[in-house]
Amino acid sequence: MEWLFVLIGIVLAIPVGYILRILTSDEIKKGRSYFKLIIIISIILSVVSLLLPFESVLKKTLFFGFLFMVIVSFMSWWK
Repeated sequence: MEWLFVLIGIVLAIPVGYILRILTSDEIKKGRSYFKLIIIISIILSVVSLLLPFESVLKKTLFFGFLFMVIVSFMSWWK
């Protein structure tokens, strides 16, 4: 059941990214380099979060939170 919520959250990142791209088109043109930076940092932090000695629940929360940020940023940045 827990993985169902994770899957729903990750799948919802795609429409959220598209909506942000539509609503913030001017900001995306000016800050494209920042979206790349957010994507790279989120990928690095998601991998680091798996390697840190935290509890399993915290690891999953951090990992999927950063993964959500990667997907939203990528969908907003990508044309």
